Amino acid sequence: MVQACGSAHAHGMYTLQIEHPISDYAVWKGAFDRFATMRQAAGVRGHTVSRTVDDERYVVIDLMFDTAEGAAEFREVLRTRVWAIPANSPALAGEPVTRILVREEDGLG
Repeated sequence: MVQACGSAHAHGMYTLQIEHPISDYAVWKGAFDRFATMRQAAGVRGHTVSRTVDDERYVVIDLMFDTAEGAAEFREVLRTRVWAIPANSPALAGEPVTRILVREEDGLG
């Protein structure tokens, strides 16, 4: 079980952050898009996809959840039903690194 730091978080939002190398962005993005329904059913509230400025073959994905438990459960789904099956992750070029984050503050500037 995943527990958040402290007793309460003002924003109540948790992020499953995933990063890994890819072999081809278009192929990877097509596979990512095919799992949109699965993400929605798992409680993903929103997502961002980023690539590093110095390596276009490296992606960082943030999936937002209401609970840390939901994020942890979906991480296990990804490990067993997506990343473990080459046909489901055709452009994955390395082991994904994951972490669950809790939003502590939003702000401008």
